[in-house]
This record gives sequence, structure tokens and C-alpha cells, in this order.
Amino acid sequence: MTIRTIQQIIPAIDTSDGAGVQLKRSIGQRQRIRVDPFLMLDAFNSANADDYIAGFPPHPHRGFETVTYMLNGSMIHRDHMGNEGELVAGGVQWMTAGRGVIHEERPQRTDGLMRGFQLWVNLPASEKMKPAHYQNIEPEQVPEVQLPSGGQVRVVAGSLDVGGDTVSGPVTGVAADPVYLDLRLQPGESFTYPVPETHNLFIYPYEGALQVDNRRIQTDHAVVLADGDEVSVQASDSGAAFLLLAGKPIGEPIAQYGPFVMNTPEEIDQALKDYQDGRLTD
Repeated sequence: MTIRTIQQIIPAIDTSDGAGVQLKRSIGQRQRIRVDPFLMLDAFNSANADDYIAGFPPHPHRGFETVTYMLNGSMIHRDHMGNEGELVAGGVQWMTAGRGVIHEERPQRTDGLMRGFQLWVNLPASEKMKPAHYQNIEPEQVPEVQLPSGGQVRVVAGSLDVGGDTVSGPVTGVAADPVYLDLRLQPGESFTYPVPETHNLFIYPYEGALQVDNRRIQTDHAVVLADGDEVSVQASDSGAAFLLLAGKPIGEPIAQYGPFVMNTPEEIDQALKDYQDGRLTD
């Protein structure tokens, strides 16, 4: 086994999106700061309703996937096809925009903590124009595994072997063959996980601190790891909670204009024209 070492540390920056939702953005804060196939990771975490209540009014997407994972609070999702659902704490929405989606996300509380993540995952050229698709995953559909050393892991995508049993996440049929784990470790607890050498990987602590490759990593820093087939981390003396995200790189050119992610500038021009002409989702 080859333990992955740190390749890059990306501190999250404060920004806003939608109608003024306050966020911390690590991956994707600039277009060159990506981890193929991942385009962006936003973290939202506030108990001040002014930071989130306006939500994300109707907006388009084309050419990639959005993954929304709620830790606290809830949001209502609506789209141009008439789909509507509530994303609650512990739930996941894995939306493949494909050719095009116009949707909105509205927080469903006026006070209290709203916390979670949105991840953007690129699609290969062969899938960028396929029909939109959703995997709406309720909290009880996400397996939660107790580690022998005391921690817990929620398996959104990929699999985890514990005590000779393999636990797999509910997300299926995704081109990136992703791993999406939400881990909570006890103070000083270690965690080792085998990752295919074919996959790129990063870690994002959102509570406490982690020891990675003999370096202490604070909350809200994305840690991109180099090649290898195993990742090893240790929680600080206050414990840690973090996301572990891995996926198979696509290795294709990226042309991005806001919520449109294609392979060429000409395809971006077409996406803009289709949106302006009301044909984005045809």
C-alpha cells in the first residue's frame, strides 16, 4: 500500500451565491482550482437566517452534476419539470443536469442552524447532453457505519469494508465512480481507507482538526492528496468531522461560464443561446 501524501491545501474563502447565501468555497474558488472530476465545493453553515433565507431562486445548469448534502435544516427543491421535494438533515440530492435543468432551492426555516454542502461533479463529453436525472436520497437510505475504534461513517457513495462486511452507498450510475464519505472521529482516533489509484481525492474537515501526512489541518481547508492507494488520517485531541471525496478523473478540456460546464467555448455559446431562447431543457 502507498499512503497518499499532501499535494495541495486550499483554504476556503468567504463568498455568496444565489440570492445572497453566505458560503465558504474551497475547490472551485477559481476555475483553475479544481480536482478533476470535482469542479467546486461550497460549505454553508450559519444560524443567522439573514445568511441563507433568500436561498437560490430559479437558475439553470448544463453539463455537470450537483450534489447537495444537508447536515442541519432543510430545503425545498423545485424544477422546470414539476418535480418538488424537501431535502432534510442527513439527506442527499444527486442531480444530473445533463442537457439542462432550471431549478430553485429554498430554505424551509426562518431561524436556527442551516448547514451542509454542495459539490459540483463534471460529466464527460459523452454525457453532457443526456436527459436530466435525480437521485433523491432520504436520510435513512444513507448507511451509517460504526467503526471499531469509535467513530462513525455515513456512506453516500462508494463502499466501506468494516469487520468483513461491505457497506455501499445509495448513489449509483455516476460516471465519476465517486466515493463520498462523511466521517466523525473520536479524539485521537485514526482512520485508514483504501482508494483506487485511478481516483483523485480530497478531504474537507468541517469540525475539529485532522492530522494528515504529519500536518495539522484546520476546519474549512480542502486537502488534495497525491497518487497512492490508501489514505490515512488522525483526529486531533478534540475529535474531527470531515468529508472524504474521491472520483475518477475525466481528463477532458473544460469550458465554464457560471452554471454551464462544457468542453469548448462554442458549446458554452450554444448553452447561453439555448437558455436565452427557452430551449435549454428541450
